[in-house]
Amino acid sequence: MSFTLIGKHEKDSRANRDGYVTAMLELMEADPKVAHVDCDLMNCINTGKLLKAFPERTFNAGIAESNAIGVAAGLASTGLNVWAHSFGCFSSRRVFDQAFLSVGYSELPVHILGSDPGVTAAFNGATHMPFEDMGLYLNIPNFVVVDSADFAQTYSLTKKLTACGQPSYMRLIRKGFTTVYADGSEFEIGKGYLLKDGTDVTLIASGIEVDEALKAAELLDAKGISARVIDMPTWKPLDEEIILKAAKETGAIVSCENHQVMTGLGAQISYLLAKKLPTPQEFIGIQNRFGQVGPQDFLMKEYNLLAEDIVAAAEKAIARK
Repeated sequence: MSFTLIGKHEKDSRANRDGYVTAMLELMEADPKVAHVDCDLMNCINTGKLLKAFPERTFNAGIAESNAIGVAAGLASTGLNVWAHSFGCFSSRRVFDQAFLSVGYSELPVHILGSDPGVTAAFNGATHMPFEDMGLYLNIPNFVVVDSADFAQTYSLTKKLTACGQPSYMRLIRKGFTTVYADGSEFEIGKGYLLKDGTDVTLIASGIEVDEALKAAELLDAKGISARVIDMPTWKPLDEEIILKAAKETGAIVSCENHQVMTGLGAQISYLLAKKLPTPQEFIGIQNRFGQVGPQDFLMKEYNLLAEDIVAAAEKAIARK
């Protein structure tokens, strides 16, 4: 397990979806049991490359997402290791019963991919803006649940999830994204990553909020506040050890997520702390609201997901010590 932090807050010229596609091309080349099912979104996710290279193991189920998960489960029951993709709203809300019963309850190696999570759906608008997708999958007992941050993390975790032997859900930014890690960085399921040490407060983030947390730490440093930053790509299983250590050593927590706070990463953290180490915690994320249409920058400001919002939450958490 090793990673290199870029820390420049710069947009990557690549599409993040290609972190998944690149990993899958390598996986499908190496293992004839790896397959992919899509829901008429191959142009959106660039999985046409998989269809061209491996037509016998790449399937388009059409705009019939619930059926697609049934197809993926059926393929997995024959011994295949299957990924299934649609937009995050459809890969969660629309297919939840099939994911719960056909995949989770049946203990099949199906890995569900949800693209355009939360505010990254942008101009696709409210109906396509999943703020609750991860929370739904946290309810399925044997699912691994992941929120990837950038190309390198998507690439690495695609491979780790494929090999994990459990069903999983991973959400990913489809197009533009801020580079956090250098290519070649490696990540493990169930691990959080210390990106910056600090003594006054801990910022625990995932996905698009990782870079915002790093920016917030810089702003806090300028105010004389020492902020620890942890990337938590895996929401389940949760890295309890790194969270409890941070809570003990800094005494204040801010969770940062592109998701409903009541059912997501912040809720997972607060449940752990309530049981084992009660600690002041503030929550950055969607506060029980629906999505809307707009550019991502506007939406991040609208839903208080920016570094400045994290700074304010950190100061509030510190004041509650």
